[in-house]
Amino acid sequence: MEPQAQGLLETQSLHEADEDVVTDVDFTNMISEEEKEELKIELAKLEDEISTLRQVLAAKEKHLVEIKQKLGISLMNELKQNFSKSWHDMQTTSAYKKTHETLSHAGQKATAAISNVGTAISKKFGDMRLPSP
Repeated sequence: MEPQAQGLLETQSLHEADEDVVTDVDFTNMISEEEKEELKIELAKLEDEISTLRQVLAAKEKHLVEIKQKLGISLMNELKQNFSKSWHDMQTTSAYKKTHETLSHAGQKATAAISNVGTAISKKFGDMRLPSP
């Protein structure tokens, strides 16, 4: 059976996912029948609690969506805000600042070099136009 997702919730029981981890170990001979029954009761309680928590979380997620709709917060607005915040956070890192500084300096040097080449070319064209006396 393939796990299904409901929003952010997984519907696959935890014990099913964990069974793969302990398939090679047989614990049944290590515990008494009384302990087995206690563990089965505890397991049922935990599964019930997990189910309840999933239901509560789903209700809260639904309520969250309703509030966002009332406030006019759309998915696009959230993405823009997240992108802006991430961009700002990235710009404040020391790696970004160093890279920006290095590239800015390189850009200034490249601009100066291109300007010098342009000046030299202009001078050559100017020399070619002047008639020799």
